[in-house]
Amino acid sequence: MDIKGVIFDMDGVLLDSEKLYVRFWCEAGQSCGFPFEVKHALAIRSMARPYAIERLRGFFGDSFDYDEVRNKRIELMGAYVEENGIEPKPYAEYILKTLKERGKKIALATATAPDRATKYLSRVNLLEYFDEIVCASMVKNGKPAPDIYRFAAEKLGLEPENCIAVEDSPNGVVSASSAGCVTIMIPDMDEPDEETRRRVFAVLGSLKEIEDYIAR
Repeated sequence: MDIKGVIFDMDGVLLDSEKLYVRFWCEAGQSCGFPFEVKHALAIRSMARPYAIERLRGFFGDSFDYDEVRNKRIELMGAYVEENGIEPKPYAEYILKTLKERGKKIALATATAPDRATKYLSRVNLLEYFDEIVCASMVKNGKPAPDIYRFAAEKLGLEPENCIAVEDSPNGVVSASSAGCVTIMIPDMDEPDEETRRRVFAVLGSLKEIEDYIAR
């Protein structure tokens, strides 16, 4: 492999935030009158708005008001983060620093809105390591479509096959692998099924292990 860059998902990969999204999706959904459970939140991880709406209406019916529930989730999670902060995943700064030292380009490919992505990364002192920040709002189709990873590679001036993509969710893995990236999964909330495993180059236990795939 001729790896020249690494593209990271944010939530569940660099930040220990997926547990918060799951918690507050459930709380928001229930406060709006829907029997929202953990399994529903997991089903839409890293999923762009149009796909998430379709999936959630499949669970709850056409009366499900995605924007109302999502806005409530943002409100609840925002208040929590303001009071309690947000934690990086183990070895997050270590691997970003290591990649910089080895001359690799670094991009973010996240479903999170640009203002919140930069705010969260700034709070844990990781923003400075990124050459490019790419969010779902910047492409036509968000995850699990491949657009965001193709655009992130383009912004880095690289071909997708020269980029490792690091993901934690099945939807993210579909996006990265369909774009042609060398896809690595670091499971967060659940383990990959067989279909997901077939799409990835490797399943790792932590961010630190990525350095084994990057030439010095």
